[in-house]
Amino acid sequence: MLSLAARAVESRLNTDTSDHGGPTLPCPCGKPAHYAGRRSKSFETVLGLLVLERAYYHCEPCQSGFCPRDALLGFDEQALSPAVLRMVGHVGALVSFREGHELLRDLAGVSVSAKQVERAAEELGREIAADEKAVVVPDVPAAPTMYLGVDGTGVPMRKAETRDRAGKQPDGSAKTREAKLCTIWSAEGHDKEGAPMRDEGSVSYSAAIESAAQKDMDKVPSEFAARMEREAKRRGFDRAQRQVVLGDGAAWIWNTVTERFPAATQIVDLFHAKGHLWDAAKSVFGVESEMGAQWGKQQRDDLEDGKIDKVLAALAVHSGSDEQARKCADYISRNRVRMRYPEFRSAGFCVTTGVVEAGCKVAIGTRLKRAGMHWTVAGADAVIALRCCRLSGRFEDFWERRVAA
Repeated sequence: MLSLAARAVESRLNTDTSDHGGPTLPCPCGKPAHYAGRRSKSFETVLGLLVLERAYYHCEPCQSGFCPRDALLGFDEQALSPAVLRMVGHVGALVSFREGHELLRDLAGVSVSAKQVERAAEELGREIAADEKAVVVPDVPAAPTMYLGVDGTGVPMRKAETRDRAGKQPDGSAKTREAKLCTIWSAEGHDKEGAPMRDEGSVSYSAAIESAAQKDMDKVPSEFAARMEREAKRRGFDRAQRQVVLGDGAAWIWNTVTERFPAATQIVDLFHAKGHLWDAAKSVFGVESEMGAQWGKQQRDDLEDGKIDKVLAALAVHSGSDEQARKCADYISRNRVRMRYPEFRSAGFCVTTGVVEAGCKVAIGTRLKRAGMHWTVAGADAVIALRCCRLSGRFEDFWERRVAA
C-alpha cells in the first residue's frame, strides 16, 4: 500500500511542470540563474523512495544550480523528506547513527544509511543550535524559587580535536573536551524527610563545548555565560522571587554567576564538598583506615551542621604534611560562604546538584560517551543541541519555526 501511494505521488508530481518558472530565476547569489531542463533525483520519504523530475536552474557566475521544487517540498541536501528528517532527528538524538539507521529500517521501513543519519542529524542539530541563539522568548518563572545548576563533563574526542591541549593523561595530553551544561528547574515539592524535590517536567537543558573564560575588560560575555543568560531569560530565572545557583567549587562557575546573577544565592553542592573531605581522609590516613573513615565522617557531619571553623581546624592539623588536606582546606575556605547548609535548608533550598549531575548523564553522557565513540567538536555540539532541545520539550516549537521559515 505504501509503495502504491509512493507511485501515485511520484506520478502526480512528475506530470506537474509548474515548477518551471520561466527562462530565469534569481539565484541566492543575486545573479540570474537560467533554466537548464529537468533533472531526476531519488528522495527518501515515509512512503518509500520517490524518483522525481524537477526543473533545474543553473547560475553561471557562481557555478551552482538549484531546483525550486526541492525547497517547496522541504527536501534537504540528504534527499530526505521533512517527515523522514524529523524521524532522523529523533533517532539521532537518542541512539548511535548505526542504531538509528536500523531503527528507521525496522520500525518505519525507511532506508536511510548510517552516514545519512549522521549528516542529517548533525545538520539539524546545527540548525537547532543557531535557533537557540536567535530565539529567546522570555517566560514567567514556573515557581517562586528557581534553580540554576552548572556543571561540565568530558566528551571523548578525535585526536585532531585535542592536539596540543593539556589533559589528565599520564603524559599530560587530553582525550576529551569539556561540555558545559546549564540546567534550570523548580522544586516546590518535598520528599518524606522534607527535602525539596524536583518538580515533574520542570527541567530544561542547554549545553555545548564552549569557553567560559572571560577577562575583566571583556565587553561581551563568554560563550557559556551568554548561554546561561539566554536560558535564564527563557525560564524566567532572572525574574524569580528567589534565585538559587548550585555548582561545584570551580572558580569559573562562581565568577560567571556573580557577574550575571548578582541576586542569586550561591550554594556549593553538599556532596562535592563531602567528597573533598573524604579524599583528604583517605590521603591522610590511608584508603582502608578505620580511623580515617571515622575522621572523615566526623568532618562531613560537622560541615553539614555548619561547623566550618571546626572542620578547618581539623584540616589544619594535617595541612602542613598532606597536600590533599591543604587543598581541601583551601577549597572550603574559598567557598565557605556557599556552604551555609543549615541556613540554606531553613530557607527551603536544595543543597545538592543531583538534577545537574543527572543532566550531564542524560543530556550528554548517555548519548556521547558510549564505548568507542570519538567526536569532532562540531559533531558533538550538534548532537548535544539536538538532544537538549528534545529533552527540554522544545523540539515541536523549533520544528514549527523551521516549517514556517
